[in-house]
Amino acid sequence: MPLPRQVFIAVIGAGGVGKCFLSQLHHLASKLSQSPSCPTYLSLIWLSTSKKALYHADYKSLSGWENEQSELQASTKEPLPLPQLAEYLVKAPGKVVLVDNTSNQDVAELYPLFLKKGISVVTPNKKAFSGSYQLWQDIFNSASNGCGHGGYIFHESSVGAGLPVISTLKELVETGDEVLKIEGVFSGTMSFLFNSFQPVSGAGGKFSAEVKTAKEKGFTEPDPRDDLNGLDVARKLTILARIAGLKVESPISFPVQSLIPKELESCSSGDDFLSRLPEFDSQMDELKVSAEKEGKVVRFVGSVDVPKGEVKVGLEKFDKSHPIAALKGSDNIIAFYTRRYGDNPLIVQGAGAGGEVTAMGVTGDLVKVLRLLH
Repeated sequence: MPLPRQVFIAVIGAGGVGKCFLSQLHHLASKLSQSPSCPTYLSLIWLSTSKKALYHADYKSLSGWENEQSELQASTKEPLPLPQLAEYLVKAPGKVVLVDNTSNQDVAELYPLFLKKGISVVTPNKKAFSGSYQLWQDIFNSASNGCGHGGYIFHESSVGAGLPVISTLKELVETGDEVLKIEGVFSGTMSFLFNSFQPVSGAGGKFSAEVKTAKEKGFTEPDPRDDLNGLDVARKLTILARIAGLKVESPISFPVQSLIPKELESCSSGDDFLSRLPEFDSQMDELKVSAEKEGKVVRFVGSVDVPKGEVKVGLEKFDKSHPIAALKGSDNIIAFYTRRYGDNPLIVQGAGAGGEVTAMGVTGDLVKVLRLLH
């Protein structure tokens, strides 16, 4: 009978996604420990935010899963500098998985270090995979599910939250299909915004009013310019283009349309920006009217043309019958046009934003790593 095994878990980030992940981790740990054939015990040994940390020098499991949040708030320990964290984790008495639930560039830059030390990484952090092409190479040259011999790395939630976007694309590529084009709505924020601004049924509000509503509902970043500049979508396109085999240097190495009026780029704050945005509604109204005249709607999309090596992000017009036009709420839709699927693309669609579904992608990646660890 197989011996029970123990795997140590370190978690960085306890915000929206982090909180949801801890709850899912609690459920997963309980389930795995009760497996009749091969019980696995997950031991949470590190939990940190940018300012506070919970851990024990002797790798003792952090107390009750339900209490970490309050204990973290009360902790007087500061997080170890990242290279020291790697040293701490590598000395744990068993396999370690680092879960990075942040969007922090500094953590992303050190994935190769963790991986080379045999520490596996699961993360929704887009910056690791859409930063420089060199970092992308360094990560996968270090990981066991790349060209290296270190830990494993999975990042399903870096595109489309819990939707199986990355795993689907990887399977298409690995099984020898030829990916011709990837196209879709990759931002829950932009999806919500344009589904409200120009619904298929007609009407819709002023653009500035819809941006304000999206912010109030929690769909945008605290400063909506961080969504409207198109960079979030550009990061996701960079990741998918690279998986499809294109050597995209960075998210600013291809055309990305910003919806921030030039005059408002220098606004002192998000609130200042929102208060002045109505001055520019006429520009977006013109777009809406011209699309309406063609029987179309405007949507903010990203596309990768693999044979041509072209990536672009921006506004496009779609027939009202097109799947991209018919999206609801803040859903994402990603269409893969390939040799095998011919004229009818393989479509992945659903909630592409939110703490629970993003954490689900991270938890799913953790399960993949646990299957691979011996």
